[in-house]
Amino acid sequence: MDLSGTGGSYTDNLIGTLLAIFGNLLVSISLSIQKYSHVTLAGTKDQRAFYRTKTWWSGFVFTCLGEAANFVSYAFAPLALVAPLNAVSVLTSSILGFIFLREKSKPKEFAKNYGLTFLGYILTIGGTYLFVSFGPNTHEKLQAENIVKHLVGWPVLLYLLLEIITFCLLLYFYKQRGANYLVIILMLVALLGSVTVITVKAVSGMLVLSVEGNMQLDYPIFSVMLVCMVASVVFQARFLSQACKLHDSSLIASVNYILSTFFAVVAGAVFYLEFNNEDVLHICMFVLGTVFCFLGVFLITKSRKRTKTFEPYVTMDMTNGVPIIHDKGLVVQPDFNGSFSYGALVNNDGAAPAALPVSLEQTPGGSEASRDQPDLKKDLKKD
Repeated sequence: MDLSGTGGSYTDNLIGTLLAIFGNLLVSISLSIQKYSHVTLAGTKDQRAFYRTKTWWSGFVFTCLGEAANFVSYAFAPLALVAPLNAVSVLTSSILGFIFLREKSKPKEFAKNYGLTFLGYILTIGGTYLFVSFGPNTHEKLQAENIVKHLVGWPVLLYLLLEIITFCLLLYFYKQRGANYLVIILMLVALLGSVTVITVKAVSGMLVLSVEGNMQLDYPIFSVMLVCMVASVVFQARFLSQACKLHDSSLIASVNYILSTFFAVVAGAVFYLEFNNEDVLHICMFVLGTVFCFLGVFLITKSRKRTKTFEPYVTMDMTNGVPIIHDKGLVVQPDFNGSFSYGALVNNDGAAPAALPVSLEQTPGGSEASRDQPDLKKDLKKD
């Protein structure tokens, strides 16, 4: 395939890599700012909505700038370099959370609680260095004619056919068979994500060329790629939202990063032929760096500390006829075991009852119902 538009690949890759790193840093900072805005607003008596605060809007502006930098980075660097750099966002968010946590602990407790997290930091940073250093160093100027040539090639058509078949099978099991497994949902997200990165790179590349003076927006392929990009992003967000309702967010973050990065790299290799001119050593080092990032992100998200708050649940003790509050420490409600156990009349959860609040404890004099019980028994005996 003609790659005559290729030129200055090293400079382009550097610009794209720096833009992707900068964009992911901004996105993670913006999310932390917005979360700070929500937490601060919830801890006060301020009745304003979150979108009426300056802090939230500043975070929103940073988000837009970060996503814009990520979008432009696809026009300069290969997909194989930009996609794995999402690990920078996970790394930055974890570091910011660790800084603002400011938890005081002994060295042994600190090593026990955060040892795996710091190991994840090291693996992520080392892996990023490896795949950036040994990643593909060829980049094509994406004119409309080149994109069409890529699209009608048999490797791309075969790849898209296999992807469509896989997507339909997974969607069938998810919708018709009720297979709500995390891997199935995130596989759907990753398959849509591979279409997203292909179209984002095409749209971004044509926009940059148009800004430089080589108009590409009047070609039909631009409209096709733009529509596919928007549609894939919308459905990707819907599946991610459904996954967040069913599974733990920490596990979603790591598994989604691994699957999405894998399919994005494969899409870049098949659609844009990014590894055609690379030797075996560079490919192996790139794969090793990516695996390090996978493992690092998994350790960072796995070691995320969960809050342990006391939120009691109530059952009824039939002997006293009053509610009893139980505290298991780590759970809000009894674990679901296939039966409806919330508010059960029998205390069969195996937890020792905690002290009752003053309002629920029986007074020495007893309630009116307890005082009336002896008189009722006497009347029954008389009858």
